[in-house]
Amino acid sequence: MHGLVPSTLAPENWPFSLEWLPKPAYMVGGAVRDAILGRSREYLDLDFVIPSDAVKVARAIARHYKAGFVLLDPKRRIARVVFPHATADFAQQEGVSLETDLHRRDFTVNAIAYNPHTQEIIDPLQGYTDLQLATLRMVSPANLVDDPLRLMRAYRQAAQLGFTIEPATQATIRSLASHISTVAAERVRVEIGYLLANSQGTPWITSAWEDGLLAPFFKNATRESLIKLAAVDKAANLVAQNWQQLGAKLQESVRDTIKTTWLGIAKLACLVNSNPELAEIELQELTYSRAEIRGVTTSLRLFPQLKVANMPLREQYFLFRDADMMFPATAVLAIALDNLVEVMSGDKLLHTYAPLINRYLNPDDLVAHPIPLVSGKELIIALDIPASPTIGKLLAEISIAQAEGRVVTVEDAIAFARQLLESLE
Repeated sequence: MHGLVPSTLAPENWPFSLEWLPKPAYMVGGAVRDAILGRSREYLDLDFVIPSDAVKVARAIARHYKAGFVLLDPKRRIARVVFPHATADFAQQEGVSLETDLHRRDFTVNAIAYNPHTQEIIDPLQGYTDLQLATLRMVSPANLVDDPLRLMRAYRQAAQLGFTIEPATQATIRSLASHISTVAAERVRVEIGYLLANSQGTPWITSAWEDGLLAPFFKNATRESLIKLAAVDKAANLVAQNWQQLGAKLQESVRDTIKTTWLGIAKLACLVNSNPELAEIELQELTYSRAEIRGVTTSLRLFPQLKVANMPLREQYFLFRDADMMFPATAVLAIALDNLVEVMSGDKLLHTYAPLINRYLNPDDLVAHPIPLVSGKELIIALDIPASPTIGKLLAEISIAQAEGRVVTVEDAIAFARQLLESLE
């Protein structure tokens, strides 16, 4: 098959020169698929199949370009070279020919190869046709059994590509669903993370639940959980329309090292037990990080408080202190679940949640973002008292008094703390 080679596959766009690849060598998988679809990537993720010496080739490229080298699978001879803006994986061809190798892949659209030396596209499974049909079709049921994570990956790829899953493939996935429980929780968690990242994933996570793939991991997920997921998407949209800044915060990652967004945290809270203590155990079993678990459990614990009408300033202070950076996830969860009970107009949303959201978004607001007048150390010295939990309580009371305008200077703060201390004695 000629004449279909997109320029994005051209070796001049790679992080290394074509001369480092032996003949023959083939580019395969997602990079070929996305190039044919015209999907551009800021970060290049290239996969090559080489008939022999794949690890040796990868090592030589890494050494020459002073790039990172990782031996991914010594048994199957797969290695990764990590460049600043790209990764290139080099795998030893499985089987006697490239065609045999392609027949071992998950879906036809991922079983298209490109020979950069001849600029030829090799497509024995008609993956190009399925790309045009925007369809995910399995190569064979045996390949799905071979790596059961592929069962879950079908839904993730359908969501990311905007494809449908071919009916016979989906029926096969449904029949093989029990195999998913043999996959390590952290591998499944990554796929679910992609599905929770945006609204395109919600119908597919619903399909995955209906087809029996979520039950081994999210034992408490029900039809109502999935209705809540869609409500969170809707609420996030409503929030972004009324508070662009909060909408942007929902898209931020929990940490630099953790890809889950705050929107993902709010959606995760819909899939687990509504009791924060039980949700924590559930998320630990799924190997979520402490930061993600804290995000979910805090959102579950605090979201009911956001709807309290005319909340005293003191309670607002403690709410913001407890929510901290998790406030966006807590707010969108509260709006979503409120919206399920009663469909919210923009006016109702603004009236109910605007006071707290506006406080959170104002960096100068002393209730949501207190600026300490004094430190714990300064209090210990000024009041001549030992370090104890009392110091934290005094600092909180000073912050509340400051937000209420009763304390303005450092002197005020120390005098106020002294008075409080006397009343406690």
